[in-house]
Amino acid sequence: MSKPFLTLSGVHRHYGEGQTEVRVLDAADLVVQSGELVALVAPSGAGKSTLLHLCGLLESPQSGEVEIVGEPTSKLSDRGRTQLRRTTVGYVYQFHHLLPEFSALENVAMPQLIAGKTPAEGHARAEELLALLDVGHRAHHRPAELSGGEQQRVAIARAAANHPKVILADEPTGNLDPGTSDLVFEALQNLIRAEGAAALIATHNHDLARRADRIVTIRDGKVIPHMV
Repeated sequence: MSKPFLTLSGVHRHYGEGQTEVRVLDAADLVVQSGELVALVAPSGAGKSTLLHLCGLLESPQSGEVEIVGEPTSKLSDRGRTQLRRTTVGYVYQFHHLLPEFSALENVAMPQLIAGKTPAEGHARAEELLALLDVGHRAHHRPAELSGGEQQRVAIARAAANHPKVILADEPTGNLDPGTSDLVFEALQNLIRAEGAAALIATHNHDLARRADRIVTIRDGKVIPHMV
């Protein structure tokens, strides 16, 4: 591991005011290195989604700092945050959210075309990622023609399309059966290693979490090591 690609320092995030205030994160710290996969295991309502949203620059903390590849984000404009998120963060959701009218190849190429790549460049990168995730033979199939595991692997490829330094995933195997979950998690691990990204994966699956480089949880607003 070389350097931190994701750093949270003294991050506070609460909702509401006064007696209705709910403190979700209270001086939370977290560091994820290049090539490291960190599993986030915590009960529902503990703040997993909030933490992922902060890491992905979808929300801002009330105080503290979120750094992406060493760049502080607290003073960035909305446009600056959006640009940084588009170029350095890949997000994988529980549901694949693939565009149904396009093939797997086109779904993975799309973010690259939006970023200014040529169709040839986008398709070449899409083919590379789909092959890495063992769905290259399904490149020209639409989402409805793919199994749940194949759909999710295509979604992972799409999240990695623009070479993000940080990959975030919110229950990426939550809708899959145990055998398929294992295959998808392994594919995600292989991708992170190959790309050298920093990854934070929220999951309720303790068996999969044990395969991560380390496990953290959220307790009393802090991000701390978790033993399972």
